Amino acid sequence: MDDRSSLAPLCFETRIDATREEIFPYLIESSLITQWLFGNSAELLPEPGGAFVVNTDEMQVRGEYLVVEPPHRVSFTWGIVGNTELPAGSTTVEITLTAEGEGTLVQLLHRDVPSNRREDHAAGWVACLDRLSHAAGR
Repeated sequence: MDDRSSLAPLCFETRIDATREEIFPYLIESSLITQWLFGNSAELLPEPGGAFVVNTDEMQVRGEYLVVEPPHRVSFTWGIVGNTELPAGSTTVEITLTAEGEGTLVQLLHRDVPSNRREDHAAGWVACLDRLSHAAGR
């Protein structure tokens, strides 16, 4: 088993032509999160300790919200049901929204991703942030 804590977090950012207030609901509302996170259903309770559940055709992501600070930051645990390499709730995702003029800089950090899952998660997050830009942008 690798020591995940020694790995640098996966880091991504994109600029979206929308305000933080327009983007933030896409991080906490079930009907909106599935528009960018490749989910077909979600059950979210956006408060510390609340459920973070997103289902796709291929997997069931499970975790819990750690931080919910509208309209600028959300953090939740992340993992896949039945996956021994990346079990439910075993990693942490933090998304920060920073106002930049009339738009928003979206920064995403994914911590503790095991080395053998970093490449697929990196590609996935790049695609998801692109989808968020299209869903939430003007």
